[in-house]
Formats: sequence, structure tokens, C-alpha cells
Amino acid sequence: MISEAEAKEFYTALLEKNNLYEGTFFVGVKTTGVFCRPTCPARKPKFQHCEFFKTAQDALLASFRPCLRCKPLSHPHQVSDLVRILVDAIEANPSKRWKDKDFRELSVDASTARRQFKKRFGMTFVAYGRARRMGIAMKQIREGSAIIDTQLNMGYESGSGFRDAFSKIMGSSPKQLHKDSTILKSSWIDTLLGPMLAISDESALYLLEFVDRRGLEREIERLRLKLKVAIVPGKTNPILSIEKELKAYFSGELKKFITPIHFLGSDFQKQVWQQLLLIPYGETRTYTDQAISIQKPSACRAVANANGANQLAIVIPCHRIIQSNGDLGGYAGGITRKQWLIDHEKNNKDSL
Repeated sequence: MISEAEAKEFYTALLEKNNLYEGTFFVGVKTTGVFCRPTCPARKPKFQHCEFFKTAQDALLASFRPCLRCKPLSHPHQVSDLVRILVDAIEANPSKRWKDKDFRELSVDASTARRQFKKRFGMTFVAYGRARRMGIAMKQIREGSAIIDTQLNMGYESGSGFRDAFSKIMGSSPKQLHKDSTILKSSWIDTLLGPMLAISDESALYLLEFVDRRGLEREIERLRLKLKVAIVPGKTNPILSIEKELKAYFSGELKKFITPIHFLGSDFQKQVWQQLLLIPYGETRTYTDQAISIQKPSACRAVANANGANQLAIVIPCHRIIQSNGDLGGYAGGITRKQWLIDHEKNNKDSL
């Protein structure tokens, strides 16, 4: 929670465009529904119209969307070399507990790492690393390792500290896990249309969404609760596959995705999504066409709602559905992206 004193301090920093507060807070503007960095060049709102957050994740959870001017979620081509170096370092040794000397060995300032990671991921480097270690801990416990052994392997001398950290990230205590427990991993993927978030287990992709999709954080939380799983940073074969396929798709070299996907929805929603997969690359259909194709010609509104519930953007091509009058209709990733995707596929339809 942001205290009243902090809110006043942050508001002063906002008015002054104080770059020392970058990564410290984000401001949601109630009148516009967007959230911004402290240094946003846009006209400043009144104090009573502001809501302050410590992380971008908190702002997204409160249903604010990223400001188009200051881009509080990092633009894909503005990822710092430092962030890349640190992500690679975690992946090289994900069970490592980082100390100041480890940063010095990489010629990295620890406070700079904290700020840049917080700007990029909405969490500090230490928190990112902790989540990664907890994913490994969950796997070890699920495979039968003793909790005390896992605790020590992850560098926790205190049993209570390990349990508290574990429960906070995983949503359950170590003792509540069993061999059938599932872990999902999430990864940030940069694309020409902005960053996307991919979530999968070791066999299939569960979610692929643009990071600035409204309500994405609640969507992820529902996924976690419905499946009773943990979601931690990391890579899986499906994530590596979709990352490669998206690169080929955006370059016009791929027309059909083969990364395994997992449908998570009602029988009706699954039926609608299956029909979406049958729409040829470079073509569009109307909501009426889609309703008729599932033999429910009067269910246009229900079909539209099912399209909106699609959690696998681009792969399940709901962007290929338009209105009968030729208008684009809605798209969770934004109308501009929908138009780009349609044009991109039409332009590359006959290229291969």
C-alpha cells in the first residue's frame, strides 16, 4: 500500500519529472485510465486524479493501461544490455543467491540492476532471481526431494524463511505440494508489435498475450488459481518454439504455427477457437461466418465473447474476424495491431 506521505512525495516528483524516481513508482491517471513513468512529458493530472503504484504489475492489476508517450513497459528495442546480461546470468545458474560481490564480478552496480529490472519486469533483480529459484525448489520437492535438502540447496539457512518465500511465490507451502503438482513458466518475448508474455508447461503453450493487454495480470492470476499451479520466470521448449516461430511469422516466413497449445475454456469456447484455426492465412471471416461454421448462426454475440476470451494471441487468429460491414470490430491487443496483422498476412499470403 502507498501511504499518504509517499503519495505526496511521488506527486511532487511527478510534477518535477524527477528521473531519480524512475523505477520507484508509477502513476495511474483516473481520468484517462493510463499509467505513466515519473518523467512522463504529458500534462500533469491533479493530485486527486492520481493513484500511485510501486510496480507496473500493480498498475496493470488495477486496470490501467500503459501510456503511449512514456511507455512504462519497456519498448522491445530499448532493452538494456545490462538486463540481457543479468537474465543470461540467472539462466546460467538459476539456483544462485546473488550477493554484492557477484555484481562486482560482472562490473555491474547492484542499485542500477535493481532499477533497470524493476522498470523492465515490475520486480527487482533479486525478486526475479528468487522466483526462479523457487521454481527449481518446486520441481525438486515434486520429484521427492526432502524439504530440508531443497531448502539448503536453494541457499536458505532458515526453514521459516524458505517457507515464507516459497508460499508467497507459489501460492502454497512446500508441504502442500505433491508429485502431481504443476509448474508453469513465463517469459517475455519481444516482437515488432511490442512485448508479449508467454506461459507454458513443459509440453504446451497456455497463454500468449501482448503485455499491455488490459486486465492481463488478473487473467494470469485466474490461470494460476484455476489450474492450481505456480507461475515462475523461465524457459520451456514450447516457449523457445513460439519465440522462434513468432520471429519467422513477423518476417513473413511462417504461415502456420506448430508449437503445441493447450485450450483452457468451456466446450463452446474451444469449439470457437478450433474454427479460428481453420481460417486460412491472409483471409478474414465475419462473426456471422464464424457462428454459422459452428452451426450456431444466432450465436454471433457469444462467438464474439469467446474470441475475446482467447488467451493465445496470433496463434489462435481471432484477429482474422471482422464485422459484416467491413469494420475491424474489437481486438484485445488493440485495433492498430489487428489492422497490422491483417495487412501483414495479406501482403505475405503468396510469398511462400
